[in-house]
Amino acid sequence: MAYTPTTLELSRTVKTGPIKKVLVANRAEIAVRVMRTCREMGIQSVAVFSDVDRSALHTRYATEAYHIGPPAPRESYLNMQKLIDVAKKSGADAIHPGYGFLSENAEFAQRVMNAGLIFIGPPPYATELMGPKTTARQVMSKAGVPIVPGLEEPVADEGEALAYAKKIGFPVMLKAAAGGGGKGMRKIDREADFASAWRSARSEAKNSFGDDAVYLEKFLVKPRHIEIQVFADTHGNVHYLFERECSVQRRHQKLIEEAPSPFVTPEMRKQMGEVACNAARAVGYVGAGTVEMLVDANRNFYFMEMNTRLQVEHPVTEMVTGFDLVEAQIRVARGEPLPWGGQPEHPRGWAMEARVCAEDATANFVPVPGRINHLRTPGGPYVRTDTGIYPGFTITTDYDPMIAKVIAWGKDRNAARLRLDRALSEFTLKGTTTNTAFLREILSFEEFASGSYDTGIIERFQQSPSTWVSEEHKVIAMLAAAFFRYEEEQEAHTRVVVGRGTGKTGKHVNAWKRGIPPKSANRW
Repeated sequence: MAYTPTTLELSRTVKTGPIKKVLVANRAEIAVRVMRTCREMGIQSVAVFSDVDRSALHTRYATEAYHIGPPAPRESYLNMQKLIDVAKKSGADAIHPGYGFLSENAEFAQRVMNAGLIFIGPPPYATELMGPKTTARQVMSKAGVPIVPGLEEPVADEGEALAYAKKIGFPVMLKAAAGGGGKGMRKIDREADFASAWRSARSEAKNSFGDDAVYLEKFLVKPRHIEIQVFADTHGNVHYLFERECSVQRRHQKLIEEAPSPFVTPEMRKQMGEVACNAARAVGYVGAGTVEMLVDANRNFYFMEMNTRLQVEHPVTEMVTGFDLVEAQIRVARGEPLPWGGQPEHPRGWAMEARVCAEDATANFVPVPGRINHLRTPGGPYVRTDTGIYPGFTITTDYDPMIAKVIAWGKDRNAARLRLDRALSEFTLKGTTTNTAFLREILSFEEFASGSYDTGIIERFQQSPSTWVSEEHKVIAMLAAAFFRYEEEQEAHTRVVVGRGTGKTGKHVNAWKRGIPPKSANRW
């Protein structure tokens, strides 16, 4: 059953206080990310894990870890009572929800506070208003913020939804009311596709957020997806930390993000930032949040939704501000003011983030599970990799296929783009397939390189010949594979021949590799 304000009294304020131990109610990359900041701040961390995450990196990285159930999220990472019980058992002071799962669930935030714990996030009341996309649209509409035409309430009847879609005209978007991240979202171009999209959107929303409520809005043609990072404390300070361009999307899942946006002017940045801050003030917001907007070709912007949590793409904002947003979340939860003082004036340089996924881009991006035999993450100046995997870890299909984020900073946009491309070329993983080659092709696609792109860039790229992989690349790859195979066969042959004569294969193979044939080799 969907949560409503009448089932539980919602607090309009957050509980603050000392924090010495944090339970991270999440998994994988974001759990490790939060734990790293906790370690730097001298705070102990508590991990929770499902059956398949017993040996996950976040389980190993934490100060202590607790098993919470089988892989299905509803039985583990979405089980509120289990998470609160572990927090109490471990002696945690606070719970950080990460992103996804229960991060935008007002009932969970309230239960955490009722249990005497600190929820590192906004007040439950603010989440109830701004977390569900439909109520957020209502709040913004009343505040005079332009919104995309669409329903302001979730719709449960398929016939009613279809009738409204016909009224505003196709294409339309179905969206999960209880969460984001591209889950429970479907673009529908024609009436014939409505029924199947309706069923799949509701099913995915239920599985991802425990709520199958969806709403409908008009799809804008060739929009840009631009979001504003906002931050508020309990002392009345509300700041915006500039914008992020998130228009490179596949199936409404962001793939490459950058800050700042190549489309936003300084005047537009200030206007969007002030609107986002006013939205946060309107609901008594506290902590990190993101106001997402669709922007048309004439730079008119429309409120789309507010994510009442930390975003996946928060590292690009950290790169252009120099601020640790997780640290700021924890300090605000302690009752401290925003750590950077006044409103920052402008972003420093440029940053880009690419989401590395265990999927095959040549086979319609099908997830590719497998055991990681080798992993090398990129290095060098101004490059960062956030991940929750390691050599020996097994990637399953139980959760999102994103396995890492590679972030690069540069003095300007082209420097950041070229550095990210170089970093992705160094990302090496054996045991499964990743989308790194596809990401590099997008970075070199003229439309992206020039900065003149919109949310349809992936579809247009797929209709064009590859701009990155040439016949020369293919020949070099085949030659490299042939040489590698030849060396493997030679090494295997050497082991057999030398081992047959001495019984001390290891010693003599090392001799052969140094170019010194062992004495026993004279027998042949």
